[in-house]
Amino acid sequence: MTPSQKFLSKLGLQDPAPKAIATTTENETNGRRQFFKKSALGGIALGSSFLMAPVEELVAQSTQKVNRYSSPSDLKITDMRYCVIQNVGRTPLIRIDTNQGIYGLGEVRDGADERYALMLKSRILGQNPCNVEMLFKTIRQFGGHSRQAGGVCAVEMALWDLCGKAYNVPAWQLLGGRYRDKVRMYADTPEAPTLDEFKQKIKHRLEVQGMTWLKMDISIGEIKDSPGALNNRNFWGKNLGQWNGGYMDYANTKHPFTGIQITDKGLDEMAKIIAEVREVVGYEIPLSSDHYGHFDLNNAIRFGKKVEPYRLAWLEDMVPWQYTDQYKTISNALETPVLTGEDIYLLSGFKPLIDAHAVDIIHPDLATSGGLLETKRIGDYAEENGVAMAMHFAGSPISFMANVHCAAATQNFLALEHHSLDSPWWDSLVKTTDGRKLFEKGFANVPLSAPGLGIELVEEEVKKHLSPNDKSYFAPTDQWNDVRSHDRLWS
Repeated sequence: MTPSQKFLSKLGLQDPAPKAIATTTENETNGRRQFFKKSALGGIALGSSFLMAPVEELVAQSTQKVNRYSSPSDLKITDMRYCVIQNVGRTPLIRIDTNQGIYGLGEVRDGADERYALMLKSRILGQNPCNVEMLFKTIRQFGGHSRQAGGVCAVEMALWDLCGKAYNVPAWQLLGGRYRDKVRMYADTPEAPTLDEFKQKIKHRLEVQGMTWLKMDISIGEIKDSPGALNNRNFWGKNLGQWNGGYMDYANTKHPFTGIQITDKGLDEMAKIIAEVREVVGYEIPLSSDHYGHFDLNNAIRFGKKVEPYRLAWLEDMVPWQYTDQYKTISNALETPVLTGEDIYLLSGFKPLIDAHAVDIIHPDLATSGGLLETKRIGDYAEENGVAMAMHFAGSPISFMANVHCAAATQNFLALEHHSLDSPWWDSLVKTTDGRKLFEKGFANVPLSAPGLGIELVEEEVKKHLSPNDKSYFAPTDQWNDVRSHDRLWS
C-alpha cells in the first residue's frame, strides 16, 4: 500500500490506483469530493480553491490552526511557581506548568500572601487542569473571605487560562459564551491639591482616557479637622485611618462599634465635596462613592439622604457586608442604590444579601469571590433576583483579564473597576496574544479568538517591578509538593 493509500485508508476513503503521470483522474476527483463533503460535515471550513489540491495538502491546510502541542485529555499539572510585584502594595502572580509545555497564569489578590496559593500546589500536582470545576471543589475549602480566598482564586484563574489554551478557545467561551465584545470600566476620580487642577485631571479622565463611569472616595477623614463636624472623634486618634492599626484600633473596629456621629455641619461639608465633584463631572457620567469611614447605619442613612440630590450611582460598603439586616434597613431608607461584596467568598456568601434584596447591586472581586466560574454563577443568581453586578478590581493585568472574560459572559454586568489607570507601567507587564490593546477609551477589549486569558507576561518588565522583599522570579517551589494532611470534611 502506498503512503497515499495508507493516508486515505485512515480517513475511510479509497485511494485511486498508482499514477504513472501527474494528471487528475475521475477517481481522484471523487475521492477529494468525498473528503470535502466529510470535512464540511465535520465542521472544517474549506475554500473552493483547495478542492483540487492533493488530499494531504488539503488536510494540512484545514488543520493548520489546531493546537498540535496540546492533547487536553493527557494534560497534567507538573509545577506551580510564583513571583510578587509592587502593584497596589504587593500582588503575587502564579504560573501553573504542565507536561505539554503550556502554562496558565493566575493572581493572588492584592495585599494577600502567595502562600495562600502555594499550599494548594500539592493538591493539584498530577491532575488534569482542564477539570476546572472538580479541582475547584477540591481546593475551595482552603479559601475564605477577603484576602484569604486569594490562593483558591489564583489557581482557578490559571486553570481556565490553561484550559482555554489546551482547547484553543477564549476563557469566556468555556463559561458559555459572551454577551459583549467590550467591557465598560470605571475609575477613581483623580486627586488634586486645587479645584482648578482637579478640573484638568477630570477633563483628562473623560476626554483623553475616555472613561464613562467614575467613583470617588468621600470619608469622614475629609472633615476630621473641622471643629464640630464629628462627635467622638478624639477617642480614636487624629487620622481615622481605615487600613492599619492594632486589633482594637479604629481601622479594625466594625462600623457599629465606633460610636462616631456626624453632625449636621459635618454632613453639609461632605455633601459640599460631592457637589463640587458633580459640578465638574456633570450629571451624564455615573458617579459612585466609597470609603466613608466607620460609623453606624443611622449615620449612614443620614449621609445617604443628604447626598441624594447628587444622584450617585451607588453607595459602597456603608457597613460590613456580614450585616444583611442592616443593609436591608439602609436600602429601604434610601433612593440611591446600595452596594457591597468585594470581600465575600463564594455564591453562598452572596445569597443572603440577594435573597433579602438587601442591596441593589452586588460587587464581587473575582480574586476573592471564587474565580471566573463562581463569579459568573454569582452574577447569574443575582440576575434571577433582579440585582445588577458591578465588579471590584485592584490588581495586575492577569486578574484584569480574568475579570474581562467573566464580565463578557455575564448578562447583568454594569462596570469593572480599573485601579491602575494612571500607572505608567501597568499595562506593559503583559502582551496580548492577538495584538489588541488591553483597553481603550474607557472599555476593555474582549479577546474574540485568543485562547485562555489572551495574555502573556513580558518577563523583562515584570522583573523591573518585583517586590524588594522577594526578588524571586518563578523559582522552583519543591517544598510545597507534598500533601501532609487528610482534607476530607466529612466522615
